[in-house]
Amino acid sequence: SGPLKDMDFFVQEGGGPRILHQFTLEPPAVSFRTSGEKDGIIDIEAKSGILYINGSLDWETKQVHKLQVESVNGSGSTVDGPYTVTIHVEDINDNPPEFNQTKYSGVVRQNSRPGKPFMYVYATDRDDPSTLHAQLSYSILHHFPKYFEEMLFQIDNVTGAISPTKTGSYYLDPLKQDTFTLVVSVKDMGGTTTNAFANSVDVVITVMESLWKAPSTIYIKENSTEVHPVNITKVQSNEPGVIYDIFEKEKLPRLPFSISKDGDVYVTRPLDREEKDIYTFFVVSKDSTGELVEKPLQIQVIVEDINDNPPVCQQDLTVLEVQENEQGGSNIGTVLATDMDQENTPNSRLRYHIQSQEPENPSKNLFYIQQDTGTLQLAGRSLSKRESAKYNLKVLVTDQQFQTICDVEIHVIDINDQIPIFEKSDYGSVTLAENTPIGTVILEIQATDRDEPATGSSLIIYQMKEGDPNNTFIIETDAETNRGFVKINKALDFETMPEYNLVINATNPEPLVSGVEYNSSSLAAFNVLVTNVDEPPVFQKPVFKTEVSEDIPVNTLVMTVEAYDPEGDSVRVSKILLKEVQGKYDQYLSYGKILFLQKSHLLVEEEVYSIEVVASEQKNAAQKSKAFLVLHLSDVNDNHPQIATDNPTFFCYPVSGGERTLIQAIDADEQFFYSRFSFSLANEMNARNNWEISKYNATHAYLSPKHANFEEKVYDVPIILNDNGKPPLENKVNLKVSICKCSSENACF
Repeated sequence: SGPLKDMDFFVQEGGGPRILHQFTLEPPAVSFRTSGEKDGIIDIEAKSGILYINGSLDWETKQVHKLQVESVNGSGSTVDGPYTVTIHVEDINDNPPEFNQTKYSGVVRQNSRPGKPFMYVYATDRDDPSTLHAQLSYSILHHFPKYFEEMLFQIDNVTGAISPTKTGSYYLDPLKQDTFTLVVSVKDMGGTTTNAFANSVDVVITVMESLWKAPSTIYIKENSTEVHPVNITKVQSNEPGVIYDIFEKEKLPRLPFSISKDGDVYVTRPLDREEKDIYTFFVVSKDSTGELVEKPLQIQVIVEDINDNPPVCQQDLTVLEVQENEQGGSNIGTVLATDMDQENTPNSRLRYHIQSQEPENPSKNLFYIQQDTGTLQLAGRSLSKRESAKYNLKVLVTDQQFQTICDVEIHVIDINDQIPIFEKSDYGSVTLAENTPIGTVILEIQATDRDEPATGSSLIIYQMKEGDPNNTFIIETDAETNRGFVKINKALDFETMPEYNLVINATNPEPLVSGVEYNSSSLAAFNVLVTNVDEPPVFQKPVFKTEVSEDIPVNTLVMTVEAYDPEGDSVRVSKILLKEVQGKYDQYLSYGKILFLQKSHLLVEEEVYSIEVVASEQKNAAQKSKAFLVLHLSDVNDNHPQIATDNPTFFCYPVSGGERTLIQAIDADEQFFYSRFSFSLANEMNARNNWEISKYNATHAYLSPKHANFEEKVYDVPIILNDNGKPPLENKVNLKVSICKCSSENACF
């Protein structure tokens, strides 16, 4: 209570009748009088001055009530006032939220961006918007049907925006499920208290096919005469207002394609199939910040062939030979022509026709050509060189539009009906020292042939028919004179073969005609006597090879080298080191016939060691010969296995589950030691929770993510490798695995 004055009161709505205040009278005032927004429930008892509410206030109906109060005397005249009394109605949470529709429907496109809204729901609350009573929060109560643990849709709890989740963006497909029903709930009090009011509504979502999809392969005829640019296809994003761009998959001087702001794709100039027959490029859609809106689309353009290339003869002049005894129908040869138009199409199909024959002696049409292969044949009778030694043909080669003339020259050659005849049947004997150099001409021989010169019928080939089992001698022929030169082909050795009784025969490369045979006229005799020469020692073999392990102990016997003298003299074996290796190998070897290893762990320097060894006669040191010692060092398992890094390891974002990629183990040791690798994950919690590894074969394993909750970044995956060698070696390797956005080809974009 208190004297009359301006006052403000704050009263919660509802609650029924109540007393707010009592004003006190001061003489000469005897009562109070009130006016204003009493609305039938607010008043002052005139004598006692009690201000009261006779009912319930409602914030939604009226938030403020203003009254004027004054005191009056017995005659009704104002003593004090009027004063303003303001009653502020305070809101309580007495209204549930309400949606502005009883049912919502929306459309989402397949492969829409995660988090990009495609529709909104909207609710209101009649309570005071400045309080929690009208602060609304949206959520999805139910999702029908629900195929996955994760929701396919999500809602912004403040704005009511509905969008696909990452899972939904990946899996939504109208062919699998074209309609979903969401039960969306809205709560007041910000959804934070258990006594908040709530409401719900059904949202029916229709899934439609993605507008953003790569067109099927585009076919463009080459060398088009249309005015360019020419529209060849169109792409359309699922989202409005995107920016389209185009970029090449392969580096070209200039990509002959462009794209408009509306997604129309153009070819900018005529294409030439012979220059390039297939183009592959990408189209992307970006938002205003330059971020990709959808995965890049791959577009393939195939340039179709037109008949724009004439046939081309492979040779300016095709020269063929035919023997005069060849029968009708015999193949003479083939006229070859090509066409740069597309292979195995009518544009490159060639046909052959003989246009003319010169001379026409003894008749026309002596030759026939197969129209589809260009194979030339004798048309009928055999040819005679006496009638004509040469024929010139003009062969017409055509495709559907063009034609070319190919020139053919046919030589009629003599038949092989004469045998070679030696000028003498016995060339006597010759005496040679056993050290006569290889390649020395020891005899010249001559035979003649009456067939046509400079043909396979008259060319003479000389061979040793008897007396030379080891091919110690060789005979070369002068093709112009048919003179033969007998040469030493292998070293002579008096101790093993002191004399050769040789029989030489003369033949032609061209077969003899039927009824003609080689006889004694084509044979000649020749005797070679070999004289002894004091020869140097001989090694058992020119190269001595052995193999030892690279960890062989010091002073191990690895090789024995021996030589002998053909004349039986004593032999001494010693090593000779070249200047560039002297001092390097010297520490590994000892003198004499026995070769010892003088130092261990050779493989740190080289894998193969080659040393020159000399054998000399003890009575005559000038008589000496050389051999080589080759020491191969075999590998020991002393290299740890590694992961091959030729191809980066990645998975496409978002990870959906079920993916796997091959990883390969490699080892610097020899193949023998790493035929079988073991793969396992390191015993670390993150590694075993996120990844799993399974063997594929001896050198490869599959790496797989265990779940789909991966961020777009690079992960380190600790892998234990074991080469199972002798001894086995183990290595822990941190494999870098990228989770990245991918192009439509499933490659990191």
